Amino acid sequence: QVQLVESGGDSVQPGGSLRLSCAASGSIFGINVMGWYRQAPGKQRELVASITSGRSTNYPGSVKGRFTISRDNTRNTVYLQMNNLKPEDTAVYYCNLRWSSVSYWGQGTQVTVSS
Repeated sequence: QVQLVESGGDSVQPGGSLRLSCAASGSIFGINVMGWYRQAPGKQRELVASITSGRSTNYPGSVKGRFTISRDNTRNTVYLQMNNLKPEDTAVYYCNLRWSSVSYWGQGTQVTVSS
């Protein structure tokens, strides 16, 4: 059984920074993709960043240059460093693991950017 546990969500002012963490428990091996998605009220869930087990990364244009995803394969942990946060980044952020044709989700962590 794979479980994802996120941490690091908080309230910050515009221009601030946050670092989210997601630890995956369970027996995970081989090629996999870990990522972060977010969902704002009234909007669809969207990809924020993803990283393969070989550390290839992918970002949408809205966060490129501000967010950085990284991972520690020895700990099955993925991180999201978010800099220069904007009010439009406010959302619940979800960790995702795609492995062996299955997609796993964390419970979500709230990020609020407001002055």
